[in-house]
Amino acid sequence: MTIYKRIEQNEVDTLKKLIQVFDEVFENENPSIADDVYLQNLLKKPEFIAFVAMDNKEVVGGLTAYELPLYYSEKSEMYIYDIAIKPEFQRKGLGKKLLNALSKYCIQNNITEMFVEAHEEDTNAVNFYHNAGGQAEKVIHFKFIRPL
Repeated sequence: MTIYKRIEQNEVDTLKKLIQVFDEVFENENPSIADDVYLQNLLKKPEFIAFVAMDNKEVVGGLTAYELPLYYSEKSEMYIYDIAIKPEFQRKGLGKKLLNALSKYCIQNNITEMFVEAHEEDTNAVNFYHNAGGQAEKVIHFKFIRPL
């Protein structure tokens, strides 16, 4: 049975296991994990949200997201930074259930919208977000390597 839960402040080891899942799924050639103190401080930040999917106490997937408070309203939006499921657990609905868990969190916390970016050529991600009920928007993403 798969369990979906938010990673709590004291669960640095769980966050590290999720990061390892991201490295595996995203085929990161140079994996690295920040030190425990940094990760502990990250988990303490209320705007950082991480959910995991666990099967028999093993982290098999998860997501990270950031709450973005709005300035024109007393509400927030949620930016999904990463979401991944181990290959052997994909196509079983785990990703959608993670999105649903985050969606419930958003509803409970007056967060009006969730959004995520996907590279157009990453057809698996694009199809997943479409099938999960996401509405695509055409935008141009600008990246700044160094502060101006």
